[in-house]
Formats: sequence, structure tokens, C-alpha cells
Amino acid sequence: MARGEQDLLSTEIVNRGIESTGPNAGSRTFSVRVRRRLPDFLQSVNLKYVKLGYHYLINHGIYLATIPVLVLVLSAEVGSLSREELWRKVWEDARYDLATVLSFFTVFIFTISVYFMSRPRSIYLVDFACYKPQDDLKVTKEQFIEMARRSGKFDEGSLEFQRKILEASGIGDETYVPKAIMSNENCATMKEGRLEASTVMFGALDELFEKTRVRPKDIGVLVVNCSIFNPTPSLSAMIINHYKMRGNILSFNLGGMGCSAGIIAVDLARDMLQANPNNYAVVVSTEMVGYNWYPGRDRSMLVPNCYFRMGCSAVLLSNRRRDYRRAKYRLEHLVRTHKAADDRSFRCIYQEEDEQGFKGLKVSKDLMEIGGEALKTNITTLGPLVLPFSEQLFFFTTLLWRHLFGGDEKSKASLSHSATKPYIPDYKLAFEHFCVHPASKVVLDELQKNLELSDWNMEASRMTLHRFGYTSSSSIWYELAYMEAKERVRRGDRVWQIAFGSGFKCNSVVWRAMGRVRKPTRNNPWLDCVDRYPVAL
Repeated sequence: MARGEQDLLSTEIVNRGIESTGPNAGSRTFSVRVRRRLPDFLQSVNLKYVKLGYHYLINHGIYLATIPVLVLVLSAEVGSLSREELWRKVWEDARYDLATVLSFFTVFIFTISVYFMSRPRSIYLVDFACYKPQDDLKVTKEQFIEMARRSGKFDEGSLEFQRKILEASGIGDETYVPKAIMSNENCATMKEGRLEASTVMFGALDELFEKTRVRPKDIGVLVVNCSIFNPTPSLSAMIINHYKMRGNILSFNLGGMGCSAGIIAVDLARDMLQANPNNYAVVVSTEMVGYNWYPGRDRSMLVPNCYFRMGCSAVLLSNRRRDYRRAKYRLEHLVRTHKAADDRSFRCIYQEEDEQGFKGLKVSKDLMEIGGEALKTNITTLGPLVLPFSEQLFFFTTLLWRHLFGGDEKSKASLSHSATKPYIPDYKLAFEHFCVHPASKVVLDELQKNLELSDWNMEASRMTLHRFGYTSSSSIWYELAYMEAKERVRRGDRVWQIAFGSGFKCNSVVWRAMGRVRKPTRNNPWLDCVDRYPVAL
């Protein structure tokens, strides 16, 4: 018998008295009675439904309390009248008080008109595309180390350090790097940077225009973000020149804003769409791996070499009401957090030259701590916008309890740890899907622990890191593409994208699905491999 079945059984010894007949006559006999007992509800997984019911009761308490009363009052009033009497009463009230009725309808129509004219326009995400490089740019971890060895730019200590980083990174053997890195020449040149930029940006945009059937000349707003590579003319000008976009397009190029700049670009595009009705906006997020390649030996600058890989995303936003039916998502909330006023946060990811004069990104050892502080600030701001009232009530109650009874050592000692530990809101009640910044396996593990997310919640982030590596600000879109390829997004689902970047910044954006997203048949970077995932890391 299985262990779980044994736990549901109880035994009882029953005294049957002294036998009067048979071979055991004159002896006291006993029997064992086996009964099935009730399960331990405190240990049962179904206890979660009690908690969900409590959340539902609090969130809908005002409706549950007032609607029955209103129904009873209305029923009592209407039930005392016949149908003829009811219509006669309505007609007489309207006939003898016509001025009041007309005034009421005038005020009502005016209020409704002002409301719809003054409220912000809805911003729709029509569709997006993620660039998938050619297979000849694919490298395994071993090929990456061998490529670094053949370049002659790294000593054995630096190579061994990069090997250890790769082994613990969570990155798989099918990521992509530009050809310039594979050669022995200097890859951090403007020529190679422009070549890589045109490859990834035009590749993503071609797919986007094909999927949405929108002409490049129809785009009214263009926002491009790339942190390291900022040529003149700009990347946005490269796109306008390549697609021959219209002359009055509002174009922006965001540089030096780190890996969370993709959400900043969405924020900027949203503001532009609010000021320019009936328009399309395109947001392009990317990073140039070759131009950011560090050939030196400073270990704090070698870390980006191990993680950054080729990638680009292109997103089409619209404020046109006619796009309501074909849009995939609607923008719900966007929260930005900036910690650059603090010196440690400002320098935790810093571009500078090493002792040999090589330029690179220096990553501080305090990065995890600084990122945690930025995350705490961001989700504290986001929480009241998205969390159910019950979660906010729990959080406020525990905070008040700790403030009132956790001040002195005597009271702290008298309270148990479970009673005084801070309550972490359950963000799984606010979102169905999570696109978490996949900077590294360690970052994902820490975020999962702090936000108390499940492995299923983190699956898209870990699989994106494994399959495509870290593609900077476009990573969160590869994660959403993974969810769509798995057909997990349904109507009404909320998607939380959260990203971190130099400065130090932590930014969040929340989308709501407009309908069920079917598995794409083309133009999705996961189509040829999604059936192999998830994999164990």
C-alpha cells in the first residue's frame, strides 16, 4: 500500500469479551478495526482554495453586501405594483416633471462625453518580432572558449575564468555571436558595429512588417534603444533611411541607458502616442555584441563577454481604436525606478578603460545588493496598482504589527518569528505570466526566491537564457515569444515584464492579453526548438 493511502487510515483495537464457544472458549479476544479518517486539511494542498476564497470575499465584499440589499428593496417596491400601474407611474412622473428629466439626461450625456474625451487613449501592442540569427553564427560554450584562445588576447587565467562563468551561467550551446568576434581582428569598430546593427534591426523589422501588414510609411513614431553603440547618423536614422519612412516621423534614439531601456522606450512611445492620435509607433531594442567585446584581462570586465549574445526585438504599438480587435495586448501599467542619485548604484555597471587601455563594462560585486534595492522600490510602487486589495491588506497589517510590537527587544523576544517576519505579497495573484530579466542564472534564482515564484513562473526566463543567451533589453520579448509558442497566453491574462539596467534602473511594464494567442506558424524564434523545452539546467 502506498504511503499516502496509509496516512488516511486509522486503527482501533476492540475488546470483544470472553469467547463462550470454539477453540478459544474462556479466553478474552480482541479485534482490530481499520477505518478511513479525514485528511489533515492543514497539510492538504487544497487549502489554497480557502485562501483564494478569502481573497475573493474581500475583493468583492462591497458588491456581496450591497447588491442583495438593493435587489430586495427594488423587488419590494416594484412587486407591489402591477405592470399597468408601473408604466403609468413612470409616464406620469416624466410628463409632469419633464424639465427635471431633460436636465438629468443633459448632465448625464455631458459627463459621459467629458469622461471619454479626457481619459488617456488605450495603447495596444499589435504584434512584435524577435530576430533569430543564421545558424552559421551559432556557438557552443566550448567553441566560445576555443575562439577566445585562438584570438591570442587572453591568458590561461582569463580563459579559465570565462570557462567557469559559462559553466554556471545557465547559457546553452546554441547561442549566437557575430562573425567579427570569431576573427582575430579588432571587432569593436564602427564598420562592424553598423554591420551587426543593420543585420539584427532590419531582420526584426522585416518580420514585424510582414506579420502586421503595416507599411513603414505608416509609422508615425520610431524609438530605438541601444546602450553601447551610438553612431552618427543614429540607429533610428539608419532605419528611416533603409525603409524610406516619411519625413515627419517622430524619431528617438536612446543610448547609454542600459539593459532596461526597452521598457523606457515603450514609455516614450506611449507618451508620443498620447499626444498624437491615430498613429503607429515602433520600438526597436537591441545591443551590439561585437562593439562591446572586451579583449583585456580585467575579470570584472570579462563577465559581459560571457553573457551577451546577438538579438533584437521590434514592437508595434498603436492608439487607433480600429486596432482593438487585432491587437494582442493592451498596455496597463508602466513603472520606472532610477537609483543614480546613489554613488554605489551609479557606478555598479560602469564603462571605462582598464590598465591596458581596453574599453569595457566593469561590473561591481555589489550588483546583486543594489539590484535588490531597486527591485524593492519598483515593486513597492507597482504593488498598489496591480495587487488585489486583500494582499495589500495583509501587507499593511503585518507592517503595522511590526511597527507597533516589534520596536523593543522585550516585545521581539516574546513574539514568534512567523508572527513578526515581513509579509511578501503574492504577485502570482496579480499576474499570470512573468518575463523576468534573464541576466544570469544567479539573478533568476534570487528573483525567484525573493518574489516567491514557482519554477513554472520562471520557465520562460530560464529557457530564454539557455537558448539565446542574454540579449540585453530585447530578452524580455524572447520570453514572451516563448510563452506564445507554448500557447500559454489566454484572454485577460496579465503579463509582467521586469528589467534591470545600468544607472541603476529597474523598470516594469504590465500587459493584458486581448484574446487567446494561438501558436504561431512562422516568424517566431522558438518554432524549430520549442518542443525540446523546457530542459533541466
